[in-house]
Amino acid sequence: MKRRDLVLGGTGFAALFAASYGGLGWWAAKAPDVLVSSTEETFEVMKTEAEWRAILSDAEYKVLREEATERPHSSPLNTEKRTGTFHCGGCALPLYASATKYDSGTGWPSFYESLPNAVATKDDNTLFAARTEVHCRRCGGHLGHIFDDGPEPTGKRHCLNGAALKFREV
Repeated sequence: MKRRDLVLGGTGFAALFAASYGGLGWWAAKAPDVLVSSTEETFEVMKTEAEWRAILSDAEYKVLREEATERPHSSPLNTEKRTGTFHCGGCALPLYASATKYDSGTGWPSFYESLPNAVATKDDNTLFAARTEVHCRRCGGHLGHIFDDGPEPTGKRHCLNGAALKFREV
């Protein structure tokens, strides 16, 4: 193997990795077999693609319906400190209490616990990693992922896209 091949191969992999995590754009599309909005799944709130596009911004649609990831530090909700509730940007279901929000240092709004009966999870084995995807249990909107490196009392980090959330102050 020539050094040129190694450099070009590494560059190609780095570009794929960067694109997948938003480095070459603000979002990354997922493989079609993991879409929350697939016709095989049913939720309390179901809409056509046209109906979702009519009520969501482009960024919200990409995150909630196409499982994209926004750029870190791009959401004003990352620094939101008021008392209130974070709701699903698609169907307005209350998802997270502000009391469970903390600064994870990741650049995305993070919580250690969701409200009861608010979210659902599923395995996400895309992008060469096994993760736990979190989505709104009522409309299936993609919110982000859950990791096991959060604070007590749960030890969980719900790392969410701000574009998937709406904040309502109490």
